[in-house]
Amino acid sequence: MAITPEIDVHEELATADLGPFHKTLGMLITLVTLFDGYDTFNPAYVIHYVMKPWGLAPGQAGLLVSFGLIGFLVGAVGQGMIADRIGRRVTLIGGLWIVNLFTLATALFADSFWSYCGLRFLTGLGLGVLLPLGATYINELAPRRISNRFSLWGVTLGWSLGGMLAGLAGVFLTPVYGWPALYYVGALSLPLTLVIQRVLPESPRFLAQRGRSGELSALLGRLRPERRALYADAVFVSHEAAAKGNPVAVLLSARYRRPSVTIWLTAFMSLFAIFGLTGWIPTVMMQRGESFAASFGFGALMQAMSFIGGLTLARFADRPQARASRYLAAWWAVGGLAVVTLVVASGHVLNLVIVALAGFCIVGAQHVFNNVTASAYDTDVRASGVGMMLGVGRLGAILGPFAAGLLQQATGGPDAVFWAIGGAAIVAALAIASLGAHAAAPAVETEAATAG
Repeated sequence: MAITPEIDVHEELATADLGPFHKTLGMLITLVTLFDGYDTFNPAYVIHYVMKPWGLAPGQAGLLVSFGLIGFLVGAVGQGMIADRIGRRVTLIGGLWIVNLFTLATALFADSFWSYCGLRFLTGLGLGVLLPLGATYINELAPRRISNRFSLWGVTLGWSLGGMLAGLAGVFLTPVYGWPALYYVGALSLPLTLVIQRVLPESPRFLAQRGRSGELSALLGRLRPERRALYADAVFVSHEAAAKGNPVAVLLSARYRRPSVTIWLTAFMSLFAIFGLTGWIPTVMMQRGESFAASFGFGALMQAMSFIGGLTLARFADRPQARASRYLAAWWAVGGLAVVTLVVASGHVLNLVIVALAGFCIVGAQHVFNNVTASAYDTDVRASGVGMMLGVGRLGAILGPFAAGLLQQATGGPDAVFWAIGGAAIVAALAIASLGAHAAAPAVETEAATAG
């Protein structure tokens, strides 16, 4: 009698070679996060046009960025609880439709401070789904030996390109067509949503948890075609059980408490620094004497350098026995110190170097941190873990642009902003350094269990 093979889904995915279908799915998630990054960063290019017509003080202008991030916070926290129960695919598609509809509505109907903020909040609900679910989806597909690099190419490339595209649209389209042009471009995500609905499969580990063996067999056959015949009659097992109870309570249980709290503090400080800087960089650079085009171009430069910085960091983090937390700490510390130097020095070349370094180090580290967070949790709470990290982090992101505006309003210049942003990045470095080996403990325990 033939013996039915037993397939461990976790090991099957972790030991796979990177194949054509991996790349196809990575490209789809790249496009999803491209529109996420574009929509997240384009409010920075609206501030310049609406402050005077809408009679906004700097503190109010910061809320143009913050309201979308408040929606992101709600969406990011909620998506994990939904996706861990009904699936990654349907939750991601729902988030895309929300972004499509309210991005277009912003272009058509946002004609005042409150209408703009309200529509940005609603758009943020969808944006809060896209990035954490994209990171979760890619992390669950990634072969172990290239986990961080695959996440960078599959998630961060799109997010960085989206931020660059927002800067380029700000430079070339808004002077001619006005700021609503930013949102007409963003609405081009609609065709992508239709493609995603047709092509994107459910997460293989979610299928394994739910016992959907037929779908899982077909999907693994596409990811590892050399083993397709083996999957036809296999029994699939997963050593990671489906989530039970309140996911937030699980994240604060004894197993996850220390990494969760440290991850949340780190995310808060990192995103405070990132969005405080990116939200105001065009306006602040004009205050420092840069031209309109150059000031708007700084945002694109920062996003371009963030991908290079993240990819460089990922290569270090993917080394055998690497302590990713140590590399993250170094990146944030260098970036924070660089931003603080803007308090005591100025000049066009220095502005370029510091903005590039801030993108390379501060934003680049956040890209890798997303994947490190996903790796710190087991499948049953992974989407919740990433969503909570980004959700708590978004509290920092919400506060960053608002605080930067208030500091400028109170001091009459950007120096206090540079102290606050640089200091936040340094605190993020100290927080993640304190975690050490504990950051990856849950994932290591899971792999040991599956190996045994």
